Amino acid sequence: MPSCAQIIQLLRPIEFIGNEHDDVIEILQLGQEETHAKSLVWCADKNREKLLTVQAGTVLLSKESYDWASAQNITGKANWIITENPRRAFLKTVKTFFYQPDQEIGIQHSAKIHTSAQLDRETASIGNHVVIEKGCSIGKNVRIGHNTVILSNTVIGDNVTIGNNNTIGGIGFGYEKSEDGAYELIPHIGNVVLDDDVEIGNNVTIDRAVLGSTHIGKNVKIDNLVHIAHGVQIGENSLIIANSMVAGSVKIGRDVWVGPSTSIIQNIKIGDGALIGVSSNVLKEVEPSSVMAGNPAKKLR
Repeated sequence: MPSCAQIIQLLRPIEFIGNEHDDVIEILQLGQEETHAKSLVWCADKNREKLLTVQAGTVLLSKESYDWASAQNITGKANWIITENPRRAFLKTVKTFFYQPDQEIGIQHSAKIHTSAQLDRETASIGNHVVIEKGCSIGKNVRIGHNTVILSNTVIGDNVTIGNNNTIGGIGFGYEKSEDGAYELIPHIGNVVLDDDVEIGNNVTIDRAVLGSTHIGKNVKIDNLVHIAHGVQIGENSLIIANSMVAGSVKIGRDVWVGPSTSIIQNIKIGDGALIGVSSNVLKEVEPSSVMAGNPAKKLR
């Protein structure tokens, strides 16, 4: 476990007040756990009143929150690591010193991988009962969770994480009426492409395109229980949050935030930097950098 000195070396904070030789062995939640000499907590500015519960240990916080704590005469109780972004500092600290992935590198014996699939076996982490079909191409340092199915011709870049119980590359919901009035499925002969650093949660479905590719851009993060339909394009660094449904051929720009339980109708465009509020029903094009919310979604600013 790290000492304060090691955490300081990692974070290079604005200032440190306390004993850098103290060790940290446990991370606690501010305000809900009793801190002790070897604990670590982080404080968002909106939660600074919870600093009154700190009795010892080490705290990650902003300069503004430290000044508030000083005014309450509680700064003598702990070590204080003052950073510009306490949340980011907390992430780096946990990831460096405390986090170990549950799934180790290697391919589980129950996984079924087609002989034509390309996979970097030295860096891959493939869970139990994973299926990877023919023609798939998978990059380096890819993690695929238990019971996930990667269907034929899917392309996955480097450093991609895919959770449990997902289906990537399945056939979408596209039908046309036949001459006798019955619905007939339109063949889907495209694929799915996941660029580098994409992260996908659990129970997510991403359908293959009818033609071309359903394309998820670099560093996109997709939460649990999301449905991405055929032919969707999602730009780099966008976030698609839980229970969202993105209909066919939607084009989502870069740095877009799609709130939980949002539905986006097919064939519309979401501009770069847009924010879609929680449970919105998006029925028309969204301008870049705008905020939309409601049912139907309306522009707030």
